Amino acid sequence: MRTIDLSPLYRSFIGSDRLASLVDAATRSDNQSTYPPYNIELLGDDKYRVSMAIAGFGKNEVSIEVQDNTLTVSGQKADEEKGSEERRYLHKGISERNFERKFQLGDHVKVTGADMENGLLHIELERLIPEAKKPRKIEIGGKLLESK
Repeated sequence: MRTIDLSPLYRSFIGSDRLASLVDAATRSDNQSTYPPYNIELLGDDKYRVSMAIAGFGKNEVSIEVQDNTLTVSGQKADEEKGSEERRYLHKGISERNFERKFQLGDHVKVTGADMENGLLHIELERLIPEAKKPRKIEIGGKLLESK
């Protein structure tokens, strides 16, 4: 495996410890499966939607969690009721296997809602930048002016 020397970047960025850890995490091989397929849409300047094709899963079989800027979506198929007649398939093309998919969220990106419709799970995201983090204009002489 190739290693990348990021030392030239450290000369240009201030406080790049977080950047370095994100790059290290991205270069590691997670061997994440491609199931279920998903789309990421840009809905507005700071609004996004993740849509996942999870045919065959009910709302009670899907879990959505956010922890430390990581969005985790997992699906756990409920066990078939015991004593019920076992199904016999002539062709089984709908994959109903358990899954877990993780997405790295940017700073200040929050999950604002989730909905399931027509076999698709839609997760709404929005970047909510606090006032303290918004750009401020500083006048020469040390006076702090209002945010743009």
